[in-house]
Amino acid sequence: MRKQYHFWPGEQGIDAWDVGRLVDLSANLPVQEIPLESIKEIDSDYWFAGSLEKPTVRKIVEHLTLIQEVDLNHPIILGFDGRVMDGMHRIARCLVEGRSSISAVRFLIQPEPDYRNCRPEDLPY
Repeated sequence: MRKQYHFWPGEQGIDAWDVGRLVDLSANLPVQEIPLESIKEIDSDYWFAGSLEKPTVRKIVEHLTLIQEVDLNHPIILGFDGRVMDGMHRIARCLVEGRSSISAVRFLIQPEPDYRNCRPEDLPY
């Protein structure tokens, strides 16, 4: 798996969770099938909002490639509040295929971030 992070606004900047650690922490959570329509982020500027990246054609094609390569056998990871912490490319794949639901695990208690008040470009990749 490529090194990736889940970002969320923190108290004084951006908090970041290492997705590899989230996968490990969520390994024993129960898997459930959830409706795609319940995922608020599907109607948001998920990949580019607040980012230094611009949604250029090249960047969109990069995401399209990732969408085509995903493994739908792995559940997405949701935070305790239902936000997507890992799996937006899998969600996009399900939308493209016309599916109405996706497998998910959900934290009951939010894990502590790996980095607080950070800048994404400063993290180790």
